[in-house]
Amino acid sequence: MTQQNAAPDVAAGRLSDEEYKKNFADLHPLLAPHEAMVEADRCYFCYDAPCTQACPTSIDIPQFIRQISTENPAGAAKTIFAENILGGMCARVCPTETLCEQVCVREEAEGKPVKIGQLQRYATDHFMETHETTPFTRKASTGKRIAVVGAGPAGLSCAHSLAVEGHDVDLFDARSKPGGLNEFGIAAYKSVDNFAAREVEFVLSIGGITLKTGKALGKDLNLADLRTQYDAVFLSIGLGGVNDLGLENEGKSGVLSAVDYISDLRQAEDLSALPVGKRIVVIGGGMTAVDIAVQSKLLGADDVTIAYRRGQGRMNASEYEQHLAQTNGVKIMSWVQPKAIAAENGHISAIELERTAEENGQLKGTGETVTLPADMIFKAVGQTLVSADLNGADSTVQIEKGRIVVDADRKTSLDDVWAGGDCVLGGEDLTVAAVEDGKIAAASIHRALSA
Repeated sequence: MTQQNAAPDVAAGRLSDEEYKKNFADLHPLLAPHEAMVEADRCYFCYDAPCTQACPTSIDIPQFIRQISTENPAGAAKTIFAENILGGMCARVCPTETLCEQVCVREEAEGKPVKIGQLQRYATDHFMETHETTPFTRKASTGKRIAVVGAGPAGLSCAHSLAVEGHDVDLFDARSKPGGLNEFGIAAYKSVDNFAAREVEFVLSIGGITLKTGKALGKDLNLADLRTQYDAVFLSIGLGGVNDLGLENEGKSGVLSAVDYISDLRQAEDLSALPVGKRIVVIGGGMTAVDIAVQSKLLGADDVTIAYRRGQGRMNASEYEQHLAQTNGVKIMSWVQPKAIAAENGHISAIELERTAEENGQLKGTGETVTLPADMIFKAVGQTLVSADLNGADSTVQIEKGRIVVDADRKTSLDDVWAGGDCVLGGEDLTVAAVEDGKIAAASIHRALSA
């Protein structure tokens, strides 16, 4: 591998205050009332609507759009929240272009779908700005206590649904703040104005939910103890481990976890204090890879490349997200995999990538290589479940392929333990899918406790 002689260039404050403000402004600003009405009028209000069928939480999309068109945004929000209590965040981060909007009749006929995501945000934002609590009334206390471990989308959804039914919920989270990936893992330009935290407060307003932060499973909490102390347990612990590249010099300065850096960015009070390299290489092909690549560019990086091992069409990031990256000056290099990392004086200086090809469905290296100079390398090659956190004498849940096995009701192999979100086998890496997991599990828990 050819060594690169250029000294690493990693610095903070590359841009002016105005540039940071512009770069990290709301990706899709809130529709004005007139814009919302015009867009709502484009909807055909289909019977047996394909958009509703494509929504993981089965929101009645034609109904809420009709309510917007009749100047009833609060009613529209209630329709949304009835199926998805985190409808506000989902309106911001859902890949609507591959879900509801992809099957919109307008998309099929004209190539221009109704802006369902933006209309959903219009309704939910209006409701949250004009109401202090969720549009639900908590039922009388059942005396049942449930432990929800993980205050991300799945945990919040489950906790709210259980609280509505009158159950008392202790909601634990390992971090100092709740919200999970909505708070720590979403690109900053998708969730501005502290929305994730405001949405958590909105969810908790139902009552009956006691938030306990700084409580990590496997350290501060033990699954066996929780099963003894509570009538049911819901696990929404996400994926706490980060996959490595398995290369020499990976531990040198400049090789970073994309997830950790995005978390730091999301919590930063001053974006100009975040150091970023001029030459960035991101390894991966999912949403996290796109998010870190785009945000690196917006922080002032000169050259940002996403390196993906297969063809661009196989990337987990949607076509829209790939286009977003490219329009922000990010280069996407496909059919390459990391082979070696060069380092000088304790800091990385370049990465060697090997060209790949697919033979009989198997990915193989071709032997041909290309070297990219790099001040920073971001690993965005997936996360793993820390299964050791679940181990206990009589409380070990079934694990397959590094995920918790659940049935259709999101019940694990233990009769009193359910799970949902990224930590479960077959789960989708989507906020809306996690919300649905929490909703389904809550309904199952309620049935079990009501029997």
